[in-house]
Amino acid sequence: MATSSPTRVLLRERRFVLLASARTISVLGDGFARVALAFGVIAIPGSTPAQLSLVLACQAVPQLLLILVGGVLADRFSRPGLMVIADVLGTAAYGGLAVMLLTGDAPIPAVALLATLAGVATALFVPAMNGVVPEVVPRERLQQANALLGVARNGAMVLGLALSGVAVALVGAGWALALNAVSFLASAALIRAMRLPRRLRVSVGSGWSDLRHGWREFVSRQWLWVVVLQYAFVVAAVGANVGVLGPLIAERDLDGASSWALIVTAQALGTVAGAGLAARLRPRRPMLLAVLATFPTALPMVLLGAGAPLWTIAVAMFAAGVAGDVFGVLWTTTMQREVPPDVLSRVSSYDWFGSLALAPLGILVAGPVAAAVGPGTALLGCSALVVVATLAALLSPQVRTLRAPGTEEAVRPASGETAGRTRTQEGG
Repeated sequence: MATSSPTRVLLRERRFVLLASARTISVLGDGFARVALAFGVIAIPGSTPAQLSLVLACQAVPQLLLILVGGVLADRFSRPGLMVIADVLGTAAYGGLAVMLLTGDAPIPAVALLATLAGVATALFVPAMNGVVPEVVPRERLQQANALLGVARNGAMVLGLALSGVAVALVGAGWALALNAVSFLASAALIRAMRLPRRLRVSVGSGWSDLRHGWREFVSRQWLWVVVLQYAFVVAAVGANVGVLGPLIAERDLDGASSWALIVTAQALGTVAGAGLAARLRPRRPMLLAVLATFPTALPMVLLGAGAPLWTIAVAMFAAGVAGDVFGVLWTTTMQREVPPDVLSRVSSYDWFGSLALAPLGILVAGPVAAAVGPGTALLGCSALVVVATLAALLSPQVRTLRAPGTEEAVRPASGETAGRTRTQEGG
């Protein structure tokens, strides 16, 4: 009950409700797009698996390469304005894909170009979204706000993924992508309606100087770059599991696609529960708890690799989903509290870039490693990678001792941060 009152207060805040509604609608559309784009490309006459990989890569690569640019732009200009521009780009990309698939005129180069535009939209949107939350929500309600956004986001993704297959089967991939385009347009309208006051621009240098300033802020916080480095390996291991090794195990030892669908749905439901749980937590050391919450990620990999029964794997994936969103809420809230608002989007973009840096490599090597040693052994290796990376992160003094505001009387200057700023941190 202690957190119900702040939650009700947030739900009465017009700007927060608009932001949460925009994010929920766009994520629901993304759930449709994940399935519709793949099946739409497959349905193009003469298309090949290699062309499907090309289209998906064209969507993914800009998200990684341009995320730093998105961070600079979000810190230099209006974050809501940038989010609206990103949503308009998303509307154009998915609207164009829908038109091509519905008319039957869908050359692969044009599909790849529009998929690239969709990736650019994501790269612009994410850093601005992470930076705009503290502009909408008071500092003391950030954790509840991030948890509510997580519940809405994960619930929308579960619903979108669940309905996408039905939509593609009933009306086709083209109309499903058209629904996603409409969702981006609705998100842009809702964000536009927030009408946040204009921020004073702090930076007067070039984009490169802004990027270097963001890098200095990023590396000056040991807890931040240590956890990002940890998650570079964790995300690579999870990507190898979800993208390659898990489906191989499901096809070989379980009931194929139906079993794998149950497993990933259990994880998605766990993320919804995890975001709800995170709203009620009041950890004195949020980074310590967040890093410890990474360990359950390894459990489903161990069970899959060891040939455990399906129900135990599904339960483990649910637990991993819960723990993963507890991490996500605590991580996002801590960044928003500890990083100066004028560099928050740039630091967030370095977080995303670093965390995703090894993800393509994880997927790329998973297949050859599975062929060489077997998918079960490869999954055990992935679980070991998660455990070792997490244990290494716990060696950081700042990860273990960084305290939430109000949990310690003594406040000491934070080395390397912007002059005049302080951070509450346990000594010793």
